[in-house]
Amino acid sequence: MRLQFFRGKWAIYWREEGNPRRVSLRTADKDIAEQRFRDFQKQLERPKETVGDIFPAYMSEKGDKEKHTWKPLKKFFENYRPDEITKDVCRKYIDERRKVAIKDGTIHRELGILRAAIRWHNPNTKAIFELPKKPPPKEHYLTKEQYKALVGAAKAPHMKLFIVMAISTAGRVGAILDLTWDRVEFDRGIIRLAKGDETRTKGRATIPMTETARKALEQAYKARLSDYVIEYSGKQIASIRKGLAEAAKRAKLENVTPHVLRHSAAVWMAEAGTPMSEISQYLGHTSTKVTETVYARYSPEYLKKAANALEVDGVDCCSTEHV
Repeated sequence: MRLQFFRGKWAIYWREEGNPRRVSLRTADKDIAEQRFRDFQKQLERPKETVGDIFPAYMSEKGDKEKHTWKPLKKFFENYRPDEITKDVCRKYIDERRKVAIKDGTIHRELGILRAAIRWHNPNTKAIFELPKKPPPKEHYLTKEQYKALVGAAKAPHMKLFIVMAISTAGRVGAILDLTWDRVEFDRGIIRLAKGDETRTKGRATIPMTETARKALEQAYKARLSDYVIEYSGKQIASIRKGLAEAAKRAKLENVTPHVLRHSAAVWMAEAGTPMSEISQYLGHTSTKVTETVYARYSPEYLKKAANALEVDGVDCCSTEHV
């Protein structure tokens, strides 16, 4: 790379993969051209933004909800530029996570969040992602008796309140932990999981307050130390998983996660014969089709019409007599 006087102006000249490249410095003054040449070289030497620059900015924009996800991603991807992320790089990450017994569902979520952050930074990114196959949805859910045992096993007041709210609202964990008292309307008997200034409403619903939820909320409201419904010592709680796991262990229950509570609430509604359209609104789904795919089979009316169509009158299926 060198300076070249070309058609009355100084330019930077170099060859790239055998082809000549030239960038005009738009001046005939050599001193100015040399300064611009030095600035150009510094710009080339400056490293491009890496995942380590992009992901913290994404977390800040989204409310720092992915701190726990950033920890394993940071260890592997921090110094990668988006254009360096390829399918092979993703496969290496998947292999490393599997070696420490991390399940594909978790890896799928981690890489999915990283992809969202990169695309948030640049929708036209050159990063190419490959995610492990997403596991089928879990069938596991709690019975009402197991739910009672879980509430009873939760020692801390904020844990009891979270469990009650998770079932009563069927809300996503983020929406519940973000819930503030100004969106709990005791007089109208409703809970607004969506913030007033939100333009995106996926996963956010306005739902009626159950009597169980009202009692728990009224008690918590009297003892409140912050604007957040779920709090500990006056501070918002970032993650509830550890406390929930400990309560589940005391209740002798396995595989209890915040999503299992949301799933359980939806199953109970389906088992009670609640129309799929109502369950969909309660869950904050963007489409009833999503709800039907997962929860229709729990309804007592599921496939009943299909089964009735197979009935034939007058068939003696129990006789043992032979002619």
